Amino acid sequence: MCTHRHVTGLKTGQTSAEVNIHLRARLRDKALIDRAAELVGSNRSQFMLASALREAQNVLLDQTTIHADQSAFVKVLDWLDAPATAAESDGMRRLLATTTLPLDA
Repeated sequence: MCTHRHVTGLKTGQTSAEVNIHLRARLRDKALIDRAAELVGSNRSQFMLASALREAQNVLLDQTTIHADQSAFVKVLDWLDAPATAAESDGMRRLLATTTLPLDA
């Protein structure tokens, strides 16, 4: 797994931060974070922010519920069972070729 791609969006071209976020940690946890950040060419703050944002997005995505009536649900199931169109196949190929994911998607 290439974790490098997760922090590259924070390295350059970002505007300066607007707020500080403080936390306390054990010395050994700080050392572990610093080692991981160094391996991906990032600093501690960038690494921790990228990791926290990724986890926050995952938590929010896991909590998303979609409500649909029976008719809409059947349409979705029919769509999922149908073969992919040429446009859908092209879109999937583009997604699979993507090397970085936006943090604010």
